[in-house]
Amino acid sequence: MNWKSVIYATGFAASVLAAPAMAQTVKWDMANEYADTSIHGQAQAIFTETAKEASGGSIEITNHFGGAIGYKSKEHFDAVGDGALPIANTSMGQVAGIEPIFLLSSLPFLVGSADDAKLLWDVARPHYEAVFARNNQVLLYASPWPPAGIWAKKPVTSKEELSGVKVRAWDASGTSTLKSAGAAAIQMSWADVVPQLAAGGIDAVLTSAEGGTNSKFWEHLSHFTAINYSMSLNMTHVNKDSYDALTDDQRAALHAAADRASEAAWGALADRVAGNYSDMEANKITVIREAPKAFLAGLSEAGKPVYADWLEKVGPVGQQILDEYRAKRGF
Repeated sequence: MNWKSVIYATGFAASVLAAPAMAQTVKWDMANEYADTSIHGQAQAIFTETAKEASGGSIEITNHFGGAIGYKSKEHFDAVGDGALPIANTSMGQVAGIEPIFLLSSLPFLVGSADDAKLLWDVARPHYEAVFARNNQVLLYASPWPPAGIWAKKPVTSKEELSGVKVRAWDASGTSTLKSAGAAAIQMSWADVVPQLAAGGIDAVLTSAEGGTNSKFWEHLSHFTAINYSMSLNMTHVNKDSYDALTDDQRAALHAAADRASEAAWGALADRVAGNYSDMEANKITVIREAPKAFLAGLSEAGKPVYADWLEKVGPVGQQILDEYRAKRGF
């Protein structure tokens, strides 16, 4: 996808939504722990540019990628709720310790495709919005990660090959599943991953082809096994007091920008995966596109306790979401 052309096109289209020139200019700093080249970073660029255009220039958002503003994803939720940050783009599995519903998109092997991931987001969105509202925040949009796999220094296609491997996961779900499967798994923020790879603190990473490509994992690792573990979400959320201070026209512009950013991110998934694999192979990464069925079955079995733990923490709403999702998916 040509992201620049999307930005220009959305900017032109958004001009019809321009707010009155009298609106007071709002200047926000937006945190994102991931790179500007990531699917989330590029969608965020569309979001901020469109918000500016659609508001007649009265919403100016400065992007801070790669954790440059000093906050990690696990700190975003409280920081935005408290007003320390006006707005953030957050990897939600990393704040599941605060609100367990945010672990939903990271539950192992729940979705099998981008369509499944989008359906799960659509079903769960009202419940996400209610949690943000209780915490003085407004949910604007979500952007998906491509399917997660295992980056490592060797092929990881069996329980024996996974056994004892020091592997990073981004949340409690992945950590628990990998430990149950025999790995020496540890939960770790994204900002710490490359330093730990370089120092030998970890020798494998559970993440997408996208994540590893953006961070040039080929400088440390040699193999990627596509296991389609999950397609977790980043969410963009804004402080409620900052949101309420906007005019009606500015809020409309913000939501229009959120819709366009979300559409761009979801629409980019297929091309991103293909492009990531091409980049990986060009940099001598061995890409194992189809893991053995027995290995995947073992990982799925290892992940089952995660569901019981999640449902206990979330309560009846968790089962309600899963039931509605599975019914709409046709299972």
